[in-house]
Amino acid sequence: MIKASRDFVCIRIDSYESEEAQKIVRSHLNGRFENTAFCILSPDGKERLTRSGRGPGQVFRGNLASSLNTISKEYRSRDKGAAVPDFPTFKLSLNVTSADQRLLLLVTGNDKELKTARKYLQPFAEHPDIIGRFHYDFESDEKAWSKVLSKSKSGSRIMIVAADTFGQKGEVIKSFPLNVKLSDLKDALLKANESYAKNTPKKNYGNHIQKGRRNGVTWEMPMEYGEDRDGDGKIDHRGGAGRPGPRRR
Repeated sequence: MIKASRDFVCIRIDSYESEEAQKIVRSHLNGRFENTAFCILSPDGKERLTRSGRGPGQVFRGNLASSLNTISKEYRSRDKGAAVPDFPTFKLSLNVTSADQRLLLLVTGNDKELKTARKYLQPFAEHPDIIGRFHYDFESDEKAWSKVLSKSKSGSRIMIVAADTFGQKGEVIKSFPLNVKLSDLKDALLKANESYAKNTPKKNYGNHIQKGRRNGVTWEMPMEYGEDRDGDGKIDHRGGAGRPGPRRR
């Protein structure tokens, strides 16, 4: 998933979704694999502008804001805006949306319509009231979402979706045509978010995991769950560092 500001692009690696993604993480941790890695890269994604670490705190040692300001002066944006964030699959978008307790903006249509929608929604996604507060997913395959969303409509739409507790299903709060006025979409999304925040209890991690286990909820991932802290290329299973099989949600 990609998020962007005017001067920086942040790539959030879905590290258990593909071997390719895990290789990227390992490249920043001297061959180890852990569930987070952080580094500032040049606009072409090739040059490392900082050293790598588990997070910004390890890299900048408390000087994050000033360091980013210094780097940004050398790399000013040359285009009119960043791409709207997207997920590789709807299943993943619904799961992450549930985990983050945010609303999802699901955009459906054929490939041509989605290409147009991405350009149309670009300034909307960067609006100060919107940026960083919601997730987005663009889907051309109706089979990916139609059976797991209640109150959904077929065809080319923009839908505001609230995921269930474990990200297995969702409910369409409101639906619009692709050419909806952005001002109307903004008003509806902010109103839905206000209601969602007011009526959705914050998750407690421990209680959430226990409830998932009692209900037999699992999340099947393409890559084995766990970390490889010694960098031998295999997931560690000592002392609960990782375990094979599906991950409990």
